Amino acid sequence: MKSVLGVVLAASAVMGAGAGTSAGAVGSEAGPEAGVEVGVEADLAHHGHVSLWDGRVGVWLVSENHGPSDLSQATVRLAFSEPMAGGQELPTACLWSSDRVVSCRTGELRAAGGVGELALDLRTAGLPDELTVEITTAWRDGAAADRNPGNDRHRVLVLATGDPYVF
Repeated sequence: MKSVLGVVLAASAVMGAGAGTSAGAVGSEAGPEAGVEVGVEADLAHHGHVSLWDGRVGVWLVSENHGPSDLSQATVRLAFSEPMAGGQELPTACLWSSDRVVSCRTGELRAAGGVGELALDLRTAGLPDELTVEITTAWRDGAAADRNPGNDRHRVLVLATGDPYVF
C-alpha cells in the first residue's frame, strides 16, 4: 500500500509541477495537441557527488539547462540500489516514490544558465558496503526534446568510504 501511495504522490507532483505552462506534457510524447510547441528543446544536465558512510548517503546535485529553451520545472529521479530507512523528511521540492526512489523538482531552469541545487542526507535501512545511485531526468515541462540525454543520466557506484563519488 505504501508503494502505491508513493507512486500516486510522485505522479501528482510530477504532473502538478508543470501547471505554469503545459501540465501533463511528458518528454517526446508531447505534441501540439498537448499545448507544446513542436521543436521545443532543453538540454538538462545533472552533476554532483554522492557519499556513503556509516549507513548514511549524502547527495549533492546541480541541475543545469544548456538550452535553447527555458523550463519552468523539471523532475530529477534518484534511484538507490539499497532501501532507505523509513520516516525521513525530504526537502519540500522532493518526495518518496518508494523506499529506494526520491523524485525532486528542480524549479525554474532558464536556458544557458539556469541552475537548481539539491542536497540530501539520508539514512540507509542497513549498513551497506556499497550502493548504486541512478540519476535521471524523469520529466521536462514543455520540452519535447533533449538532443544530449547523456548528461542527465548517470549511474554511480558508491563505496562506504565517505569519499565523494563525482558524476
